[in-house]
Amino acid sequence: MDATTLPPDRSPAEEPPEPVLGGVEEALLDEQAYDVLAEAAAVVDPMEQLVDMEALDRSRRLILVHAHPDDETIATGATMAKYAAGGALVTLVTCTRGEEGEIVVDDLAHLSSAAHDRLGEHRVEELATACEALGVRDFRFLGGAGRFRDSGMMGMPTNDDPRCFWQADMDEATRDLVRIVRDVRPQVMVTYDENGFYGHPDHIRANQVAVRAFVAAADPRFAPETGEPWQVSKLYYTTFAKSFIQAGIDHFRAAGEGTDFFEGATSAEDLGIGVPDEEVTTEIDARGFFDAKVAALRAHRSQVAVNGMFFALADGVGQQAWALEQYILVRGERGPGAGPYGREDDLFAGLAAPAHGSI
Repeated sequence: MDATTLPPDRSPAEEPPEPVLGGVEEALLDEQAYDVLAEAAAVVDPMEQLVDMEALDRSRRLILVHAHPDDETIATGATMAKYAAGGALVTLVTCTRGEEGEIVVDDLAHLSSAAHDRLGEHRVEELATACEALGVRDFRFLGGAGRFRDSGMMGMPTNDDPRCFWQADMDEATRDLVRIVRDVRPQVMVTYDENGFYGHPDHIRANQVAVRAFVAAADPRFAPETGEPWQVSKLYYTTFAKSFIQAGIDHFRAAGEGTDFFEGATSAEDLGIGVPDEEVTTEIDARGFFDAKVAALRAHRSQVAVNGMFFALADGVGQQAWALEQYILVRGERGPGAGPYGREDDLFAGLAAPAHGSI
């Protein structure tokens, strides 16, 4: 079924997943963010606290569809922080709890799927703390936390687990996201490209579900029990220009350092990711929120090593690489742009002007 084909409505109405709150401010800048996760859980259970807001009270509404906790920060964290600080309603939808993630710190190894299989619960708390750092209060799991399990990397036996997102019923997953879209009524949706940026099955599935929901949410025939139809105006894919990737490679080569990610690469063309600079339609300058993004990265302690690639890039290439976030507009009308490539500098470019005081 392609993205423009509306799936049949077969299931009864379901209660929508609730938005959640979480995180403790004291945890944000602590390199040992795990030490305060227990405190965060004691103060706020992120799966039981509601965000008290009406979507239409916000003139700008942005929804982001990501695969696992930490993806939101790595790809879009500075953008999220900038729009949240400017008064926009920023809604994060995470499709899995990341149960199969590779744990990068030894003291959390017992949480792995091969041991106690408690990593997903832990990463919910990490996500809560990261969202607190970004100023994002409305974050939800597709279908509710734990509904869809992390599929693991492409080709792994975990891809065959009937609970995993890669095996998800597309009608059900689309309906779950349509319910959120009709609740939030965003003008802008953000997700990955068709390859999930780097081929992870959950990223690919997140793209497929998001594109289907972009279409289905506007159709009154689709799942009417999920709310009034809503047409999202613009759909973006996250991306990196090859020049940004090249800057990272050059930094590590000049410093005489290596990473697993850039191992053996001398050119961005060697990695098979990113797009030519001229294909980037939109660049969000969120350098004022660089520190918020770094704080959110620290919150994902189980996945992002403090001495690893992401923090090394933040220290080396810095704000230019990590707080200028890039996108490709794939649905909707492109707004006015500037610079040699005519890039938009606002995800809402070309849409109706927001009320006074918004970003």
